[in-house]
Amino acid sequence: MSSTRFIRDTGLTARMTLVMFLLGAVFVGLVVALMYAMPGYAVLIGVIGLGVAWAQWYFSDTVALKAMRAREVTPEEAPELHGVIDRLCTMADMPKPRVAIAYTDMPNAFATGRSPQRSVVCVTTGILDRLTAEEMEGVLAHELSHVAHRDVLVMTLASSAGIIAGMLTRSAQYGMFFGGGDRRGNNNDNSGPPFWLVALLISLVVYAISFVLTRMLSRYRELCADRSGAFLTQKPSALASALTKISGEIATIPTKDLRSAQTMNAFFIAPALNGQSLASVFSTHPPLAQRLEQLARVSAELGRPLDGGFPGPGLGR
Repeated sequence: MSSTRFIRDTGLTARMTLVMFLLGAVFVGLVVALMYAMPGYAVLIGVIGLGVAWAQWYFSDTVALKAMRAREVTPEEAPELHGVIDRLCTMADMPKPRVAIAYTDMPNAFATGRSPQRSVVCVTTGILDRLTAEEMEGVLAHELSHVAHRDVLVMTLASSAGIIAGMLTRSAQYGMFFGGGDRRGNNNDNSGPPFWLVALLISLVVYAISFVLTRMLSRYRELCADRSGAFLTQKPSALASALTKISGEIATIPTKDLRSAQTMNAFFIAPALNGQSLASVFSTHPPLAQRLEQLARVSAELGRPLDGGFPGPGLGR
């Protein structure tokens, strides 16, 4: 983690280290398995896999902004938004990220980028229209915490495994439909299972492992960002109010619009799900109730009630 005033979380650091180690092991295992299944293509697939991971790392901010059809805004175009981020970055003693706005009615925000020096915080017009100034401050502190902890980078790299698995699946389907050969790519030797079947099975295993690992990290990092952001602003009630409002408003957004944004769910402050979907069971985020419960504990530590009022006699710090 970079040296900032955001509280440190050794649990997050341990999880990020474990996820990167296990995903590295999965990648090595993938190449070894493909060397057995398709010796003529294993090195090529390995190089492509590394290329995908590098591109995900290097272009993560650009890809995310394009996915949300967002654009960077200057302090002149969004003075209030820049002002809040300037103040929070000064409080946190961290570099200021670029600032972007996505023009969509869905209330949400996300941060991405390969380093604190090459990061961007993006908010939607929907969230700007719905939240108060204090609520927006809580949301932006949450997103800046992701940048400071560098968990955005780890999540970006972790998602590469799923992309590689998808590429393998499509390659396997291509081989199945167009008469792929045996397990060694030789149509004259039918002593083993066809290579497309081996590739399909390998890709499914890789996807399953990456799915579990990213969910393990994603839910924890959201709780960590909630806690870190609340301690930075000293206003956990503002973030609790924002999360409640965002979750409620997202439930009113048409399902079609939510689907178009779901590729960004792992990075949003709240997932683009209506709460009724089966996908919510496998969500990248912890339940709202769990997040509010944690913020209530932060309020207790700060000696401030979650409703934003003032402590009564004898209840102060």
